[in-house]
Amino acid sequence: MADVYQLYLRGTELLESGDYYQAAIPLRQARDAAPDKSSVREALGRALFHAQHYEEAAAEFAAVVEQAPTNDYALFCLGRSLQQLGRHADSLPPLAQAAGLRPERRDYRRYRDRARAACGR
Repeated sequence: MADVYQLYLRGTELLESGDYYQAAIPLRQARDAAPDKSSVREALGRALFHAQHYEEAAAEFAAVVEQAPTNDYALFCLGRSLQQLGRHADSLPPLAQAAGLRPERRDYRRYRDRARAACGR
């Protein structure tokens, strides 16, 4: 597990410095070694989202949500990834759930409302 942690640390350092493509490399390795680690998958999802790999990002955030269905951030990021793919109807449920879990988050509500408008709701 020490190797997974080192990969995670390296990946998050790269992620925080804005080197999203490079961050995905150690984070993928960490995910492959420990697929049940939500923190690794969330960080990988963030890197992939910022690298505009939205399909892969959505898969990572969906895996986090499967393990932690009330993780508002993962729900929000799943919804945003789906929006970026043009899948507005699919993005609405996770965005609405994230906004419901954290009603004080204006950004959550804003993107939920955009998904509703795109779906004609």
